[in-house]
Amino acid sequence: MEFGDEGQSLARLAGAVDGARECGFAAISANDHFVFQTPWLDGPTALAAVIERSGSMELATTVANVALRGPVALAKALAALDVLSGGRVAAGIGPGSSQRDYDAVGVPFEERWKRFDEAAARLRSLLQDEPPLLEPVPRRPGGIPLWIGSWGSPAGLRRVARLGDGWLASAYNTTPDDFMAAKQSLSEQLVARGKDPARFPNALATMWTWITEDARDADRVLREVLAPVLRREPDALRDQLCIGPAARCAELLSRYEQAGCERVYLWPLGDERRQVELAASI
Repeated sequence: MEFGDEGQSLARLAGAVDGARECGFAAISANDHFVFQTPWLDGPTALAAVIERSGSMELATTVANVALRGPVALAKALAALDVLSGGRVAAGIGPGSSQRDYDAVGVPFEERWKRFDEAAARLRSLLQDEPPLLEPVPRRPGGIPLWIGSWGSPAGLRRVARLGDGWLASAYNTTPDDFMAAKQSLSEQLVARGKDPARFPNALATMWTWITEDARDADRVLREVLAPVLRREPDALRDQLCIGPAARCAELLSRYEQAGCERVYLWPLGDERRQVELAASI
């Protein structure tokens, strides 16, 4: 997405992915909106464009809106990404949180959860059918895992346990303490369904990132770049995200690790390659 006047280009994507690969990151990811406050490149298309540069990194959607994309079209796109990448796709899915996306497609926003439940079940079926309805089939051993996005509500965590192979939380909608509590609740839900919590992965998405030792620069990014995009108060975001000195960002990530978080998807607020390199050094 655009944060200023950087525009969209293959060169910009390539720089970010090259930096992540060279710094030893585990995955690259793309989020999903049709309509947003700022120009937004289509997520699956962006992932497809950088497959050849991605090395051994996983390709993740964090998250794809299956309720609006439709399970057939999304299954076809995910399988294609998995085939072309040699079996490296993880599918984070969710209903999305933006009414503007639903309005654009002509679907009532209040129907999102019902539509999501139905679409997620159909997506899993399409990716695992024997014999397959859609070909070519994914290459990843065991099939493409479905990670369910949830901010951590009781209903959301029940949905994760019921539908998912993993859980995606949202960094700007939680804290390390809240994440730990939600993880414990999810473990109880998984046990109730006969699933092993130790074999159920999790990750934190939308960790907006701007590593800088300049306090005025950090404040500028919060107030002028991120807060207007998210329509949140900057002071409410300040303590939740990797924005500011490297030591502070490292401390926040360490707290999430101690809370049981296994992976964090960083989202640089511009100057992606440089921010990736700075994140790798903390």
